[in-house]
Amino acid sequence: MAPAAPHLIDRGDLLAALDRAAARKVTIISAPAGSGKTSLLRAWAYRSDQPHRFAVLQVQRDQRDAQQFWLALLTAVRHASGTASRGEAPAATPDFHERAMVDRVLSELAGHRGRLILVIDDLHELTSPEALAQLTRLLTNLPGNVHAVLTTRRDLPLRLHQLRLAGELAEIRAADLRFTERETRELLDASGIALSEAGATRLHQRTEGWAAGLRLAVISLAGHPDPERFVAEFSGSDRTVAEYLIAEMLDRQPDEVQQLLLRTSLLDRVNGELADLLTGRPGSEGILLELEDANAFVISLDPERTWFRYHHLFADLLRLELRRVLPEEVPVLHQRAAGWFIEHGQIVDAVRHTQAAGDWPGAARLLADHSFSLTLDGQTQTIQALLQAFPPGAGHPELALVHATVDLAQGRLGEAAAHLAVAETYTETAPPDRQRRLHVAVASLKLSLARRRGHFAGVLEQAKFLASPVSGQSDEDIALSSDLRVMALMNLGIVEAWSLGLPQAERHLREGAVLARRIGRPYLEVACLAQLGFASKIRPFAITRRRCQEAIALADRYGWGAEPIVAPALVTLAANSVWTGEFDEGERWLQRTERALQTDTGPGIRLLVHVASGMLQAGRGRRHEALEEFTAAEHLQSQLQGSHALANQVTGWLLATQARVGLPGEARASLAALDDERAGSGEMGNARAVICLAEGNPAAALVAVQDALDGTAPVIGYVTLVETHLLAGLAHRDLGDQRAANQAAEHALGLAEPDRLVLPFVMTGVENLLEALPRHATAHAALLTDILDVVHGLSLAAKVQSSLAQTEELSPSELRVLRYLPTNLSRPEIANELSVSVNTVNTHVRNIYAKLQARDRFSAVRRARELRLLSAGPMR
Repeated sequence: MAPAAPHLIDRGDLLAALDRAAARKVTIISAPAGSGKTSLLRAWAYRSDQPHRFAVLQVQRDQRDAQQFWLALLTAVRHASGTASRGEAPAATPDFHERAMVDRVLSELAGHRGRLILVIDDLHELTSPEALAQLTRLLTNLPGNVHAVLTTRRDLPLRLHQLRLAGELAEIRAADLRFTERETRELLDASGIALSEAGATRLHQRTEGWAAGLRLAVISLAGHPDPERFVAEFSGSDRTVAEYLIAEMLDRQPDEVQQLLLRTSLLDRVNGELADLLTGRPGSEGILLELEDANAFVISLDPERTWFRYHHLFADLLRLELRRVLPEEVPVLHQRAAGWFIEHGQIVDAVRHTQAAGDWPGAARLLADHSFSLTLDGQTQTIQALLQAFPPGAGHPELALVHATVDLAQGRLGEAAAHLAVAETYTETAPPDRQRRLHVAVASLKLSLARRRGHFAGVLEQAKFLASPVSGQSDEDIALSSDLRVMALMNLGIVEAWSLGLPQAERHLREGAVLARRIGRPYLEVACLAQLGFASKIRPFAITRRRCQEAIALADRYGWGAEPIVAPALVTLAANSVWTGEFDEGERWLQRTERALQTDTGPGIRLLVHVASGMLQAGRGRRHEALEEFTAAEHLQSQLQGSHALANQVTGWLLATQARVGLPGEARASLAALDDERAGSGEMGNARAVICLAEGNPAAALVAVQDALDGTAPVIGYVTLVETHLLAGLAHRDLGDQRAANQAAEHALGLAEPDRLVLPFVMTGVENLLEALPRHATAHAALLTDILDVVHGLSLAAKVQSSLAQTEELSPSELRVLRYLPTNLSRPEIANELSVSVNTVNTHVRNIYAKLQARDRFSAVRRARELRLLSAGPMR
């Protein structure tokens, strides 16, 4: 039994558009074959509430005879008007006068009583210029009771500009007729086809909402054993689709047009010049423009209409036909296309067509020669896709450089080093005309690899040499040298930022960003700006935030906002928010950072993420979770081959957190294992003080922070000293010297005031110290209030979390009763409000008291507010 035809769905928006258009004189529906033009008109005409009469003419295929057309139109109008039975039917005559026939049709239309819709379907089949000219006259002179609807596959030479200017012309185009994703799902559901959301989306994308394609797919899907697989493989080469497109589109084109469509079908996009090259004849641009105007599944890609593509399914069919009728020309066409793309600097397309031609050595050389430039344009994922297209085990030594590029971008540093060694050896044996380009790529990769491994000293020496300007070379050499100089400036700036050479870091990163903008490398500009945000981390927080936001905005503008390149700015902005107590905001930036780093597992940037996450967890009072993050950061730190600026801060926070969760012995053992230089830093002094306080030895804690307080111990920045003063305050308090404790707290507030730091006060647990500080005696009352608000919020959250764990959950009915307990309503009145019995209310109240461990109504309300089951406020 043949499958049933797919069901029609209600396309209410289009029907409403036709209703609105009926108030004008003329509606033109212009769209490709199979777009649903006739189906839409049928649905509109046969609605039960349709008040109009219809005169319908379907133009015969390749209608060249003007007399036959007008006679058929007159007959349709007379049938609709009910006058067909009066007198003789109109017949063809040798002395046919077209203008008189138009006047006769107009007279019949004017004589119709009531509203009449004149429908001319498939008007594109009318090829008589005379008939089209007289049709224009008919349409512009329609009586007020008549509305004309024309359907066509292409725009026709009808001069209706006066109607358009007068607002009397409505147009429905292919874009309006395309099925939306929602309508695609409705069609599948109406046809009883079970398909996943992803499957329905893919089907819609493949068909581009083309009605005939969807209907043909639905017919094939009915009863198919594996609908998901069918949709995954569905294309224009599907038998039913191919038959339709060949009959309705391809076979209708002249041979010259068919040849152009077939020979250019292997391109994702085509322009006139490229089409001329592949067809071997001029004039292709005009043909492409005519095909688009004819709604022949040719779509322009730019406002100037110079680049075009074919509908996905039509392109599938054309490629199938090309392989069938011209198989020996396919590789040659690909090679010609590759040459054109190389000449015009479109390397990705050139590599793809070289691969498609089967020239794998040529494709490998082309990709290797341009991998450096493609990387600088942010096309690492594209490079990876091109790399995967090579046959497995392809032994092309040039590809070692490409593999190293992808490995490095994804943080696989060991694999990158191995591939880079092979690439360096190959470069020495490469032809002279390619060596300069390959040497530049190798030098850049070595520089980036050394930086990501923490080989900071080597990077500094190499980068300073490469960053010097060049002159007196060819244009290509100057371009390559400029690219390499930007890379050198960026890597130099990054290394200096990690080494705390901050002024130089900022200068080099700014220079890199400016040069990248000048030479047209926006990807490198984003990279330099993102790293500049990180390099500004100990500047005033407002400057850091502004720089990070500028980098993120530029990345978003180019579509790189979720790529590893912008991660330094994202994670710096996250840490910045956490420092100022904006924990929710910090968490949002951290989540975005994680999304951006899905393809990058490098230790450096991951270390920063774990540090910021540890800060966030510590700020929220989750010390065990903070310990996990700081431990992960310390592990990543060990993978770097050199020391960096954040090393002491990471280790110091790790040891301090160990002491705070009850592991002071473990923290002290780790501290003893450090070398003298690191152990003497201010960050380690803070960690030692936390350990001493945890062990109940405040005097030793004071000794531990003394060098930092004196300025003799090196520190990363003033944030370390904020912690130092707070720890000194805790030690003074424990020793009974409240005056010294208050002074230490005041010093910490003074340091924190410019950037309004909150995190150090939360991490060190100084709530009682701050509470004891007299408000009238502090010069930082507003900051103190903000800090205490955060601290109290955290304390309340911890209490609520603990209480909730011990409290049995209230049922929905009990919660509804609970909301009336703060009011002055009696139990009978509550029962009346809820439309339940008094006994039911009594039962719920008893359960509420029991679950909240309350003795009476007042204590139940107080307890519910503590648990945030009720908002704060007085009894009402």
